[in-house]
Amino acid sequence: MTINIDAYLPQVLHLLTSIGGAILVLIAFWIAGSVARSVIARVSERDKNRRDVLLLLANVARWGIMGFGIVTALGTLGVDVTGLIAGLGLTGFALGFALKDIVSSLMAGLLILLNRPFVGGDKITVTGITGTVSKIDLRYTEVVDENNNRHLIPNANVLGNVVMVAPAGQ
Repeated sequence: MTINIDAYLPQVLHLLTSIGGAILVLIAFWIAGSVARSVIARVSERDKNRRDVLLLLANVARWGIMGFGIVTALGTLGVDVTGLIAGLGLTGFALGFALKDIVSSLMAGLLILLNRPFVGGDKITVTGITGTVSKIDLRYTEVVDENNNRHLIPNANVLGNVVMVAPAGQ
């Protein structure tokens, strides 16, 4: 039994060009993601107050671009990605619905870190708790009262309620 290579050569060449194209697409998106991360990281060096938020945004941008690149590379290979995209959309919707309180606090934390209505060291009153802000992260604002008790207030509560702020030292 002999194998006729000439019959398979066009299919092999097509497969190789598809794989090469997919690899080039992945490399291009990897470079674009790295450039986006670098640009945002450089901006974060100039704005020390928002450095953490900008670095988080840099990583989200990089991985978002890479995810888009993976889907594009799969499409270049000839994979039907419509089902994958629909599945990702439904998964995102279901996760957003299931984790709405956590996502709400994360988004509120992002807004608090960007707008900076108060900073560490400020004395605040929110949801009946008065104390000094010791830490602000994406999920909670940590307030220490005069009895040295730590209160972790979800950022969604901080953003959704009236906050009285006294600057540090008052």
